Amino acid sequence: MTLAQQIVTIALVVLGTMLTRFLPFLLFPAGRPTPKYIQYLGKVLPPAVFGLLVVYCLRNVSLLTGSHALPELISIALVIALHCWKRQMLLSIAGGTVCYMLLVQFVF
Repeated sequence: MTLAQQIVTIALVVLGTMLTRFLPFLLFPAGRPTPKYIQYLGKVLPPAVFGLLVVYCLRNVSLLTGSHALPELISIALVIALHCWKRQMLLSIAGGTVCYMLLVQFVF
């Protein structure tokens, strides 16, 4: 890339970042109530994304070969238990990930 192309690329990245950061404040100012559909999306999107993540992570798991999906099932059970216990998404995800990595590396 030439110097001009690098400058244009950096400028576009900065513009895109600023646009995504400032646009919500411009569309939904503090003095006005948040529209109902935005509140609805704020309620339903996090569980939907989490469900999509589960489907994506388990798409290639085979019950008939290898460890018969035991590391995945144990880690899923841990994620559910942690989430029911602490109700913290980050702890649940991190706990399940660490459990899965330990099982795959040292047990299965």
